[in-house]
Amino acid sequence: MSTPDTLTEEERLELELAEQARQNSGDWDSVKPGKAADFGKSFRRLIGLLRPHAVAFTFVSILGAIGVVLAVIAPKLLGEATNIVFEGAVSNSLGAQFPAGTSQEQVVTALRAAGQTDIANIVGEMNDFAVGAGVDFEALRMVIVAVLAIYVVSSFLSWIQGFVINIIMVRTMWRLRESVEIKINRLPLSYFDKVQRGELISRVTNDIDNITQTMQQSLSSVVTSVLTVIGVLIMMFSISWQLALVALVSLPLMAVIFGVIGPRSQKAFNTQWRKVGRLNARVEESFSGHALVKVFGREADSREKFQLENEELYEASFKAQFLSGIIMPGMMFIGNLTYVGIAVLGGLMVANGQLRLGDVQAFIQYSQQFTQPLSQLGGMAAVVQSGVASAERVFELLDAEEQEPDSVDAPEPLDGEGVIEFENVRFSYTPERPLITDLSFRVEPGQTVAIVGPTGAGKTTLVNLIMRFYELDGGRILLDGQDIAELTRDDVRSRTGMVLQDPWLFAGTIRENIRYGRETATDEEVIEAAKATRVDRFVHSLPEGYDTVLDEEASNVSAGEKQLITIARAFVSQPSVLILDEATSSVDTRTELLLQHAMAALREGRTSFVIAHRLSTIRDADLILVMEHGDIVEKGTHDELIAAEGAYWRLYRSQFEQAAAETDEQLARMEADVADVSGAEETAGAASSSS
Repeated sequence: MSTPDTLTEEERLELELAEQARQNSGDWDSVKPGKAADFGKSFRRLIGLLRPHAVAFTFVSILGAIGVVLAVIAPKLLGEATNIVFEGAVSNSLGAQFPAGTSQEQVVTALRAAGQTDIANIVGEMNDFAVGAGVDFEALRMVIVAVLAIYVVSSFLSWIQGFVINIIMVRTMWRLRESVEIKINRLPLSYFDKVQRGELISRVTNDIDNITQTMQQSLSSVVTSVLTVIGVLIMMFSISWQLALVALVSLPLMAVIFGVIGPRSQKAFNTQWRKVGRLNARVEESFSGHALVKVFGREADSREKFQLENEELYEASFKAQFLSGIIMPGMMFIGNLTYVGIAVLGGLMVANGQLRLGDVQAFIQYSQQFTQPLSQLGGMAAVVQSGVASAERVFELLDAEEQEPDSVDAPEPLDGEGVIEFENVRFSYTPERPLITDLSFRVEPGQTVAIVGPTGAGKTTLVNLIMRFYELDGGRILLDGQDIAELTRDDVRSRTGMVLQDPWLFAGTIRENIRYGRETATDEEVIEAAKATRVDRFVHSLPEGYDTVLDEEASNVSAGEKQLITIARAFVSQPSVLILDEATSSVDTRTELLLQHAMAALREGRTSFVIAHRLSTIRDADLILVMEHGDIVEKGTHDELIAAEGAYWRLYRSQFEQAAAETDEQLARMEADVADVSGAEETAGAASSSS
């Protein structure tokens, strides 16, 4: 067992994800899809993502605190510079009225006696006043140099703070994406049955990108803004408690604005991001089914639905942005009113000699520094609300119920030939609609089992249960005598090869797509599988052969060739159990016949399940299971079931009887063609060898 020091990054993320889900289970288990959770809980959980970077964040906070201290000291020093210039100018102007050496008290007394009370009050508040002394340029130079140094250091600390926060954010979002990727791989298949792909993609891409922007734009600003408000308040009270109280009047007014508009804005952003998910689902659906939209002439209908949902997204986005956009202008308006009040009251206090001019100037700067971060916090509220709305959607995905983990003491799979046994199996997708009620049968190694029945009978469900894509409600499925529920899912699926009705290929070379079935397969094994499935025949007509790169939609090969590649992928996996779910539906009858020969070799010694509607596949099966409403109503060979004149006989007459004679003729004719082709290939191979 791995120790904490030897855990890989992915294992650490899995442990953190499990711990996060455990800690938040009480808060989030009751959250329904699409329902917004509590803003406070969502926000705290979002901030909780930064926990692994607590040390770095503490360092950033210290830098921010130092920067704020320097920033709030600067206006006070600038006020001193103003005092030096103003007091020097006043001393010069009074030099004409009073002789040099006249004391400050004598000047104040004389000015009051002359009726110049305001000037007397101003002179009375001055420090180090001397008649005719003028401006002390040396003191002024020292103050200016100190202010410049403060601004340089403060800017440098601000840059370091932003740099470190950016690293924290990028790393945090990387971990969040990793957590989402791990979570998706741990979700049961039933989750994807209920969630549209476009909606899921929107959560993984758009919502996480929005969270990233929110964290990057707001975190550093929030820290700086809060520290600035605290520091400025301290400085304002140190200058004048009367003016400080005027500045504080703005706080309850701003709180009212945020309290009234904030919740409405948050609700609007939740709606906006839900609409984004729905629109993405619509776009993904239209693009993936673009050919069908064209075939049935539904372009106008598709466009109308898109326009309708796009209009709904527009209205939701407009409302969200409008509501959030009111917050910052409202706070700025209150800040401007506060600024006017401070300027008027401060001027009166200077005239009355209660404050020096430089102190009022510094206080006005502080008032701007006080309201500006509050306005920024109001503006960031829109960003934060949008980010939290996206975070709720991502957390909803992270908190989705996972598939039951494999047992840590799961037994090792036994080597066997692929005996499959169903014992009283019960299964339903939803409790109120039972599908398979009591299913039992046994399939011997080397047998080919054809599963037939009407749509919705449970044919695909049956093979999905063999692959353990879903868990049983009751009963057991045994693979070579072992209950697959006790084995790990990887062990079960590694022994099973599956070819679906809709071929899936990824962007890569043909060689890589075939090797996807077994990563350790050699080039020789890949080519051998390709030859067995007739892939080799068309690969040589491609410009790069096996190294031909398939695009994202694999549009540079035909639908039948796609299916041949997926069958070759199953061949190279060397499974003990083979499942073909309408695997030949995309190939023509001639190609299907060629595949039958290849499948015969593959099925030797292997258990094969085939869901098919083509007569040739069904008729040649060793065992036919006829399903209706999730139960096997008949089983036997083709001839036995026809003779019984039961459910299979009725199905055969309705679907196959008309084509049976034609199929027999085609098979005979194509058997001859295949023999000719095989003979020609052998002749060509012999000629090549002799040359």
